[in-house]
Amino acid sequence: MELNASREAPQGWSVYPRSVAEVEGTTFALAKSKDGQSTMLLVRGDDCGLEGTRHDPSGVLLCPLTATNAAAARSRLPWLRPIPLGLKTSVGFGDRLGLATPGHVRAIRQFPGGGSRIGAVFAQQSVRENARTGRTPQEVLDDATWGVFQEGWREPWGADADHLKTPADVDAFAAAGYTFFTIDPGTHVDDETHDVSAAALEARVRALPWDALEDSFSDVQRRYLSEPFDLESSALAIGTEQLWRAAVKYGRAVAHTVAMYRYIVSRLGDRAFELEVSVDETSSPTTVAEHVYIAGELRRLGVRWVSLAPRFVGRFEKGVDYIGALGGFSAELARHAAVSRVLGPYKLSLHSGSDKFSVYPITAQLTDGSAIGLAGSLVHVKTAGTSYLEALRATARVDPELFREILALARERYEIDRATYHVSADLAKVPGGDALTDRELPLLLEQFDARQVLHVTFGSALDRFGQRLREALEKNEEIYATVLETHFRRHLAALLS
Repeated sequence: MELNASREAPQGWSVYPRSVAEVEGTTFALAKSKDGQSTMLLVRGDDCGLEGTRHDPSGVLLCPLTATNAAAARSRLPWLRPIPLGLKTSVGFGDRLGLATPGHVRAIRQFPGGGSRIGAVFAQQSVRENARTGRTPQEVLDDATWGVFQEGWREPWGADADHLKTPADVDAFAAAGYTFFTIDPGTHVDDETHDVSAAALEARVRALPWDALEDSFSDVQRRYLSEPFDLESSALAIGTEQLWRAAVKYGRAVAHTVAMYRYIVSRLGDRAFELEVSVDETSSPTTVAEHVYIAGELRRLGVRWVSLAPRFVGRFEKGVDYIGALGGFSAELARHAAVSRVLGPYKLSLHSGSDKFSVYPITAQLTDGSAIGLAGSLVHVKTAGTSYLEALRATARVDPELFREILALARERYEIDRATYHVSADLAKVPGGDALTDRELPLLLEQFDARQVLHVTFGSALDRFGQRLREALEKNEEIYATVLETHFRRHLAALLS
């Protein structure tokens, strides 16, 4: 008997059809027990270093989905290994529960070209998110691996170690096999620069860590003040005060980014990886002159990066559409995109990028890479909590009482849990679950205030209800996958328009 979805699986198991693969005479497949309680990797042939038990009488090796077996599977099946994705348009599909990858894959498959047009980052989690979910970088990567396996995804995919602030943050992600490292130097950004008087500014410039920047006060002025920068159809002349403010605001962040980059290189050796630089979590927008300074200094110091996340004008809040004037956003984005093409090329990254449907078409158009011979748009969209919100949407459909309990906790915890987020939801506008019928509960996921309240309280919800939530979604995995597919199809349609 072969492990083939069209034939009988070992008694008591149902094979996921897309997962079946044969490599060098050994057949692999993922299968779920008929009672829905467990998922196993089934192997006929060479055990390939996998740990499991032989099914009698079929002789098929039944392997639990452990970290050891995930590593062995990646060793034998090359499409299960994350790799760098380059400059193609890309999306980070955050997954706080470890169950979302099948739905993410199905969404991409709805579009002609699929993975050739969209670089998919299926494993993406920040240090902060891991702390709140209780997951490790290895668990995040392994969950994505099994989701890729289940759906038979054979296109390249990536793994993002998100918002790394210190060298110590890097180690666990490097050891797990991540290929994309997002450096967050936000604590080194001087966000009060715009309030500093011109008279006091020079002293701050002279106090910068010039040794760490491998630079001097006179040299930085020579580079940026001597002549305008060519930004495609326009020129940018940076004045002395503009330069000083850029250097004071971002100089220490640049030095920290360089140190982090060099540390990652030392940890990975010859292993290929990609870098993103994120300065989005600041109170003031990144000006075009500041962007030129950041990119120019990183390039001078030998950093190679694939994407950069400025702090754009307007508000990119969690789980909702862009808040701000689209005309102003478009004008600034066009200039930032010119910087990314001239001083790169590299992608611009939208953080808190989920559900920003009004800006996706604008972003895709303005970051177009065809003028420099690149296909697609030079943009990376990073999402995270929206997949958790869609998990709650599915839960509202299949287990209304559990959803009511999660909603009640979210309303209780919102004022505390919102402290580390830029959100503006009004708790008074979020009804209690008892005021809604079962059919009305999923509609809360369409309401601005409810989405944000549910979004930022995910850590508290998982602490109390995580096991029940996962069990409900695993029992109804097709519903969750379909909900995700529908939601991300809308994202991708806008981004690829």
